[in-house]
Amino acid sequence: MSAPAKTQALEALVEAHARELHLPAIRQRFRGLAAEAVREQQTPLAYLAALLEAEVTERSERREKRRLLDARFPIIKRLEDFRFAENPKVPQATIATLAEGSWIDDRESVILIGESGTGKTMLATALGVCACQQGRRVRFTTLAGLATELQEADSRKELARVVGRYSRIEVLLLDLCRYRDYADIVAAAGLNAMRCLGSLAVAPAGLSA
Repeated sequence: MSAPAKTQALEALVEAHARELHLPAIRQRFRGLAAEAVREQQTPLAYLAALLEAEVTERSERREKRRLLDARFPIIKRLEDFRFAENPKVPQATIATLAEGSWIDDRESVILIGESGTGKTMLATALGVCACQQGRRVRFTTLAGLATELQEADSRKELARVVGRYSRIEVLLLDLCRYRDYADIVAAAGLNAMRCLGSLAVAPAGLSA
């Protein structure tokens, strides 16, 4: 068998094994990384490390994308998008500390208070994105939306299942938490659902805007 034929056979074997083992990054990149290893005279161990790093990086990126989708953010916002210079009353150092996520580990709550248009929702979303990047389960919703979801689940006799799903969330972002709306939401959601809402607000780490 000629050298090109042997190379082709080995490539086909690697591709088949990578597909069988569910290693898409290795399957897509092993040829390019092999050529790079030859050019740079890398050792076999260095080449193997590069392959595994590519696979780990891609898997991490896929998990992050999935967490961002599961969070149901209305729009993705990041802390670097927030203009602290135009909002001098927002403590940048405090926000940077919150972005590290220790308050989530301590099961603390954060409440963002301010006038309409001051960036509360944007900051809450940005902190939620940071939590997703740290591998945490996040969910964004409004207080009214959560109450409606619980009410509908209660009417379908699925409240326990929905509450169980929320109990696995590490960061619950509640937007539009206005006190003047709370009584109307209680009336609309029903007593049983709001009792569950109360437990959800305490159990996961909550971030209210």
